[in-house]
Amino acid sequence: MKLLIMGAPGSGKGTQAAIICKTHDIPHVSTGDILRKNIADGTELGKQAKAFMDAGKLVPDELVVALLKDRIEQPDCKKGFLLDGFPRTKAQADALGKIVDIDVALNLETDLDKLADRMASRRVCPKCGYSTSAQAAPDGKCKECGDTLIVRDDDKREVVENRLKVYAENTAPLVDYYKSKGLLKNIDGMQAIDDVNKAIEAALK
Repeated sequence: MKLLIMGAPGSGKGTQAAIICKTHDIPHVSTGDILRKNIADGTELGKQAKAFMDAGKLVPDELVVALLKDRIEQPDCKKGFLLDGFPRTKAQADALGKIVDIDVALNLETDLDKLADRMASRRVCPKCGYSTSAQAAPDGKCKECGDTLIVRDDDKREVVENRLKVYAENTAPLVDYYKSKGLLKNIDGMQAIDDVNKAIEAALK
């Protein structure tokens, strides 16, 4: 099963990706992780990617696709994988289609306004990493260790709204792209975690 998962920042994509990979015993293939690993290992592709990143530039699509191709040719991807964080644009989707045939593109549908509210209300403990919401912790204290909870910079309202806007402009067209190929499965991402997972499993049957 060669799967792809899409969803706006804060849609619970990471949580669902972890559950899917555990259930189906397939690797979670994240382009961010691949880039970091290749740079850390000092591979030829990693060195090329690092040069772009050090210059403050985006890593070109051809290079990301080359890294991805190298990763999905590894033995642990023989029986499938879950791709996360790529493609982000139609051009990347076309490039991906040249190296692998995706079986299902899962799309976590979310209400972007509600998502912005949810992310802006997220509170994180700087000491132990515990994550909760402002509503669930009215005293502003961590339930695990008692430290004062903070709002992460990327959860600040204006940052959140910008991230969602960028997502809607760039990645939303991919929904139509995979729909036209008959590979898209829309999942209501505003449900509880277990219900989202049940809907995903039903879509994969």
